[in-house]
Amino acid sequence: MSRIGKLPIPIPEKAKVSIDGQTVSVEGPKGSLKKSFDNSVKIELVDNVVQVAPISDSRHARAMFGTARSIINGMVVGVVDGYTKKLEIKGVGFRAALKGNILDLSLGYSHPCELEIPEGIKVTVAENTKLTVEGADKQMVGQVTADIFAFYPAEPYKGKGVHIEGKYVRRKEGKKSA
Repeated sequence: MSRIGKLPIPIPEKAKVSIDGQTVSVEGPKGSLKKSFDNSVKIELVDNVVQVAPISDSRHARAMFGTARSIINGMVVGVVDGYTKKLEIKGVGFRAALKGNILDLSLGYSHPCELEIPEGIKVTVAENTKLTVEGADKQMVGQVTADIFAFYPAEPYKGKGVHIEGKYVRRKEGKKSA
């Protein structure tokens, strides 16, 4: 049995959860999320607490049990508090600008790198080099952050590129001249 899956998910006063079969909808001050789950788990709302249980003792049901609980908990936290990722662009002439819902990155290439920001995600640019990605959906925030990082990952020699706060970049020593 999953230790995570056994834990009940408490619903804060700010959030509203509704369950329709295998579809869970969560609404809160930061937005609303809706997700459908596999038939191998049973999801029920009892006394303002969400309980998740496996339908059978199969390996798949046990695996989905903890996963479903973790995703639902992430949905509840997302609509109440939201998720945030911070990035910093380092390098001479490297900068970011927001043009409507398109993020324009100048990363030393001969072309601008543009990323369309999906609905439900808010990107803010401070000092032309510091980015903040915010949203209610944990997966979407992580995906947008990964897409921005993929344009120019932080390189280990000079440290140029896009850095994600909290992610360590191992620096290397350059060539030695004799």
